[in-house]
Amino acid sequence: MIFKNISFLFLFFTSFIFAQKIEYNSSNISDSLKENANAVVRLNRIDIVIASQKSMNIITKRVVSVLNEKGLSAIDANESYDERTNIRNIEATVYDVLGKEIKKIKRKDFKDQSAVDGGTLFSDNRYLYLDYTPVQYPFTIVFDSEIETSTTAFIPKWYPSSDYFVSVEKSILNVKYPDNLGFKKMEFNFSNSKIDKTIDTATQLSYTATNILAQKQEDYSPVYNSIFPKVMMGLELFHLEGVDGNAKTWKEFGQWYSDKILLGTNDLSDETKMKVKALVGDEIDPIKKAKLIYNFVQQKVRYISIQVGIGGWKPMLASEVDRLGYGDCKALTNYTKALLDVVNVPSYYTILYGDRKKLNIQSDFVSMQGNHVILSIPNGDNYIWLECTSQDDPFGYQGTFTDDREVLVIKPEGGEIVRTKVYEDNGNTQISKGGYALSANGDILGKIIIVSEGSQYNQKSAIENFQPTDKEAHYKNYWDNINNLKIDKLTCTNDKQKISFTENVEISAVNYGSVSVNKIMFVVNGYNQLTGNIKRIRNRKNPFEIQRGYVDRDEIEISLPVGFSIEFLPSNFELKTKFGEYKTEIIKKDATSLVYKRTMFMKKGFYSNEEYDEYRLFMEQISRNDNAKIILTQNQ
Repeated sequence: MIFKNISFLFLFFTSFIFAQKIEYNSSNISDSLKENANAVVRLNRIDIVIASQKSMNIITKRVVSVLNEKGLSAIDANESYDERTNIRNIEATVYDVLGKEIKKIKRKDFKDQSAVDGGTLFSDNRYLYLDYTPVQYPFTIVFDSEIETSTTAFIPKWYPSSDYFVSVEKSILNVKYPDNLGFKKMEFNFSNSKIDKTIDTATQLSYTATNILAQKQEDYSPVYNSIFPKVMMGLELFHLEGVDGNAKTWKEFGQWYSDKILLGTNDLSDETKMKVKALVGDEIDPIKKAKLIYNFVQQKVRYISIQVGIGGWKPMLASEVDRLGYGDCKALTNYTKALLDVVNVPSYYTILYGDRKKLNIQSDFVSMQGNHVILSIPNGDNYIWLECTSQDDPFGYQGTFTDDREVLVIKPEGGEIVRTKVYEDNGNTQISKGGYALSANGDILGKIIIVSEGSQYNQKSAIENFQPTDKEAHYKNYWDNINNLKIDKLTCTNDKQKISFTENVEISAVNYGSVSVNKIMFVVNGYNQLTGNIKRIRNRKNPFEIQRGYVDRDEIEISLPVGFSIEFLPSNFELKTKFGEYKTEIIKKDATSLVYKRTMFMKKGFYSNEEYDEYRLFMEQISRNDNAKIILTQNQ
């Protein structure tokens, strides 16, 4: 009887073990891979087979152990499809902490969604994505997919490490290709990672990366692409939008794109042509004509979003945009170009990476790149850049989404790499002039005018369209150093000709000053404090970058309550470093009037990780001085 029980237990235990995937047991993950990680990529294997100029097959197997809710985004279980890309297989399996299977997810269980936001345009552009709500952490998902496509202009970039707070146990890339398509590759940031190139021949390329530890996201780090390892790949002979391409240089690529992708997309009805010609009238200056056309576009059409990497690269016909009144960045840019063609203003379709963090087209690797399109208009030796998706941007203003980066300008005679407008540090200004009156009980009444230009215009101009409650919330957050703040009056002026935004604000607050017995203590800098500390980062790994410099100048008149004398006045202060300059001074006009002046000049720059503590000290000194207090004593 005992023997039978032992046999039964043995069989039960053996069955239990085989019901589990031991390799998916989360407890098997090494402590080093768990450190700083919200998720661990156990395996990411990508097999790419390029059979011909117009045939590519991509098989993906991705195994991710999600340790907590913040790691859900690391699952990355989605694929896009259209008339030229077919998803042959997509499925996922979920395992619990011990590696026991708890759910199978078939293709029918994936969400199927249009790639278009707010319309049915490009209805064949869709994507499947996994929407899984976990019942416990940690858990492991195995995602398998296979796609086949005729588009070979885009070979996916390989990122062994996909994000901050994600570690990688193993990542594998295998690529097979014919030797007659001009396959090329470029490696980036391999030096600090365990990456082996196992095969590199005329027809095959393979890499294996192992045990990449999770990195914390350190403040002011450069754009992700510039510090994490990656491999870019491309073909000299490729296929895009049903057309064969052949390009070894940007000039050849641009000419092909102009002739094969853009050609035939700019037709407009005779009625529209007559309308825009009448709009321009007798104007002969090309820039003035362009301003009229840009304003027409902003009034007529609206932007709809299509997921990055989905939706094709051939823009919708200009006549369709004209009829429907909407489009994505490609469509609206091409539409604006078509209208400018009608009134004989040359302009060029321009491909780039649009993002608040600057990212260049990789100029030394000729390939299909970018995620956004704008329009460039030649103006002497320079260009005027138009963001055609915005209904609010001033003519020629780029803001922080497309400024200061290398882009590809598509001309009929060929492509050209050009840098977009650089907003210089001393042109990114915020000039504040105003004052406040302090009462004997510590309350204040104040008025201030703030004028913002350059990249600082971009940060402020959206306020104009805020609802009243949102405006109030904005200023209470902006002046969170003023307790009990009340916005008494607010007017905003958006001068789109000068590209200047003016805020005229009247405020009041009770108990701004701290009253104790016969003294009042208050912070002199009420309107433009640098609050909070720059985070201390021990053993910082990454360099850091100040992407945009700026200048703030403040001149504030302060009226003191009658019957009080100044007991303590902060000293004038000046600081000069490689990162920028800071200066404050307080001028005593008479017994009850002061003028506070503050200038802060921040320089853009790229700095090593060793310089971070020096930068933090610079900012802390500014924050400390911005909090300097005046002490008043009541006269006896």
